[in-house]
Amino acid sequence: MYWEKRFPRLLSTQQLRELMRKGCPLVGISDITCDIGGSIEFVNETTSIDLPFFRYDPLTDSYHHDMEGNGIICSAVDILPTEFAKEASQHFGDILSKFVGSLASTADVTKLPAHLKRACIAHGGALTSLYEYIPRMRNSDTEDISDNLSIGNSNKKYTVLVSLSGHLFDQFLINEALDIIEAAGGSFHLVKCQVGQSTDAMSYSELEVGADDRGVLDQIIDSLTSIANPSENHGIMSQEMNKISLKVGKLQEMGVKKEFDTKRRTSVLILGAGRVCQPAAELLASIGSSSSRQWYKTCLETDSEEQNDIHVIVASLYLKDAEEIIQGIPNATAVELDVTDHGSLCEYISQVEVVVSLLPASCHVVVANVCIQLKKHLVTASYVDNSMSMLDEKAKSAGITILGEMGLDPGIDHMMAMKMINQAHVRKGKIKSFTSYCGGLPSPAAANNPLAYKFSWNPAGAIRTGWNPATYKSQGETVHVNGDDLYDSAVRFRVPELPAFALECLPNRNSLTYGEVYGIRHEASTIFRGTLRYEGFSEIMATLARIGLFDDEAHPLLEHESRTTFRTFLCKLLKIDTEAMDEALIGEKEITERIVKLGHCKERGAAVKAAKTIMFLGLHEQTEIPVSCQNAFAVTCHRMEERLAYSSTEQDMVLLHHEVEIDFPDSQHTEHHIATLLEFGKAKNGKMISAMALTVGVPVAIGALLLLVNKITTRGVLRPIEPEVYVPALDILQAYGIKLMEKTE
Repeated sequence: MYWEKRFPRLLSTQQLRELMRKGCPLVGISDITCDIGGSIEFVNETTSIDLPFFRYDPLTDSYHHDMEGNGIICSAVDILPTEFAKEASQHFGDILSKFVGSLASTADVTKLPAHLKRACIAHGGALTSLYEYIPRMRNSDTEDISDNLSIGNSNKKYTVLVSLSGHLFDQFLINEALDIIEAAGGSFHLVKCQVGQSTDAMSYSELEVGADDRGVLDQIIDSLTSIANPSENHGIMSQEMNKISLKVGKLQEMGVKKEFDTKRRTSVLILGAGRVCQPAAELLASIGSSSSRQWYKTCLETDSEEQNDIHVIVASLYLKDAEEIIQGIPNATAVELDVTDHGSLCEYISQVEVVVSLLPASCHVVVANVCIQLKKHLVTASYVDNSMSMLDEKAKSAGITILGEMGLDPGIDHMMAMKMINQAHVRKGKIKSFTSYCGGLPSPAAANNPLAYKFSWNPAGAIRTGWNPATYKSQGETVHVNGDDLYDSAVRFRVPELPAFALECLPNRNSLTYGEVYGIRHEASTIFRGTLRYEGFSEIMATLARIGLFDDEAHPLLEHESRTTFRTFLCKLLKIDTEAMDEALIGEKEITERIVKLGHCKERGAAVKAAKTIMFLGLHEQTEIPVSCQNAFAVTCHRMEERLAYSSTEQDMVLLHHEVEIDFPDSQHTEHHIATLLEFGKAKNGKMISAMALTVGVPVAIGALLLLVNKITTRGVLRPIEPEVYVPALDILQAYGIKLMEKTE
């Protein structure tokens, strides 16, 4: 098996020694992965096909290359997985040889089938036309232009740095780009090149493009821009495969010192590799591109034409996860990092100006302490808990900002709320009522199951949220809801601007805490924060809970080694006699009758919905329950994770809605202010980027950007409730395409 140092070994030397002393009949081990000193600790060398074995004697800790004697025989042939059986290899070779001769003797490669023509790199001693970019790029010196200005385009009067990303090489788009440059009379110098390692991965090249005439250089950039926006006459997949992303740097004129000083390039470290990381990395890496220039200048109120490039480092426990995040993103690097390794964490944080932690909240304090030590700013999307609040004075002393709650909820909700509240206070208004509703939901088209809900992560956390007690203020009265009663306290909810959505709202924990944060606890007679779900969700969940499907105590049926089935377990919960009841009779009707008879529902309609959900989850099936499920809660979560997951093409939806009622001293009426955010998942490069990932990842990246450009000057532990944070942040959100609808009644 694959093994790393942080994993326990499959078999250690000491374990083997103890087993052999007890007379273990083990004769031999074949280690396919050949990790030297790895999961099989005593495998200390690889072996060959010709000499595939060695003998290890654990009692004397000795190695031998003969097979006679004590110990066990070990095989560790590292090339074994690539071997074919001899007869299979011979058969394959016999078939292939018929084609090789024909291919080698081809006089005109243009007459080859398309797939062979594309694969033909050289013919007749020369590169074929599709691969002409190889010598063109090879002849361009790849030394760093910041270190040697006498190479490349230094003899051209005007130069500009151009970054290209896309399927440059597998679709041969690089040829088209180089043709444009050379046909116009320009030249190029290759600064950086990163080739995608599969047909799905994008490649990235950075070129210094030069010309003696400013107009020629402008023409080259215009032509490159045109291929970055391909014709819409082609299909969507064709457009994606033939699309180039273009980023143009600042024009340089000969005689003016070129600004390739590495100090001009700032860096941000993103810790984590979940879905949220990609939108955050994309926004930060886009700074300096033509796509970000206008909103950057407008939202950050700068007259400077210069945008410093931001180099994004994405660090994850597994390198592969980080590499997937940065795929197709210029100015991004993937690294492997274990945050529990203090030395490595310090090394990477020391290289950047701002750290974004998208790790579990329990990791933030570790990261924050290193940021304080190295005087680096930190941004998170998590709640500012007591452990983070206690770092306030240390952060101030270090001269850094720790900006928390910079996601969706918490995050955008704070910013929208404080904008509305502060605007009211400026006008001498008094907040009469503040209500806020937020929910991550399937889009209406994806709400295609009885629960009208889906999970993009482990369901356990979302389900347990429904058991948290809640407190809110209504018409001056403080209302407490016990966790056991939360699902029963849901109320219907309608957004006037979105009449098609039939929703319900659950009280969300302690709303009065936010009254303190927003400074309106004693001012407003109503303060309520709620979680949105589609109508009917809470009724079904409350029924499932009463049946016992969320009980987290060990269940006798699940404790034995002989496993039970989902059907048997369900019958036990519904008190159905499995011997008297035929399998075919346990259907929606029978489940509904048992739910009603046992008193789990007040209305039959609710029992029907719960029965449909049970059937959809397959809890009536004659399938064996996995050994890992030791209680009813684990059984239900297992089925929900399987049956209530998003498909690769389904969209999620985020809805955030604030309503604020304001009384004004000189007015006889109450103003009703409404702000709504509605965002859907988006398809990009063949992948679905969830609305939740966008609305968490983009704000956290904006927080990092505001710190980089010194728009946030307050030091210590902050939330985004101050104008220096929320004013530019909300402007950038709008400019970036996350729309906030506001109106006053």
